[in-house]
Amino acid sequence: MAPSRVNWFEGWRLFWVLTLALTVLSLWVAGMRGFDVEGVRMAIRFTARTSLLFFCLAFSASALWRLWPNAWTHWQRRNRRYLGVTFAGSHALHAIAIAAFAGMDLPGFLASTSTVTYVFGGIGYAIIIAMTATSFTRTAQAIGPRAWRILHLGGSYFLWAQLMVSFGKRVPAMPLYALFLVPPLAVIALRLVAMASVKSTRTAPAA
Repeated sequence: MAPSRVNWFEGWRLFWVLTLALTVLSLWVAGMRGFDVEGVRMAIRFTARTSLLFFCLAFSASALWRLWPNAWTHWQRRNRRYLGVTFAGSHALHAIAIAAFAGMDLPGFLASTSTVTYVFGGIGYAIIIAMTATSFTRTAQAIGPRAWRILHLGGSYFLWAQLMVSFGKRVPAMPLYALFLVPPLAVIALRLVAMASVKSTRTAPAA
């Protein structure tokens, strides 16, 4: 059952407002260079970073709520589904920008990609589509709780690794890109601490 809405900025309204804002901002970023190739590449980088942000917000929601229950973490946990779908929306904009780059500068696009990019990028997008499609109550019930958990948990870890590689491979040429590795590493650390906390609570002897 979907969590009840507590304030205005929740649920599907949260998704639509954020996705509309991301769309406008992506167009603005690309338009800064008159929608030329470099402007489109700036939009690619922008949407990659917004995707990282919303992925981390969704993937850390439960862990943060367990470790620090407060108004923000309760809101974050209630809306993790919609933050996750906003991540999918951001990555859809990312795909559109990539397609525009390929259409405007095919030699440049081919030079900046490889077979590995196509394979793992394709798998990543297939996982995002599957996770988004099963983010609705009916589709989640249709595949069953076990399959849903395998898809969403396994898919999240795959996407986490993909984001780490995507940003990490740029660090040798641009060391400041290491800063983008901090959020996903922090998310994994939080999840490990939260899991350890739950385990210790379950195994603690009764008073």
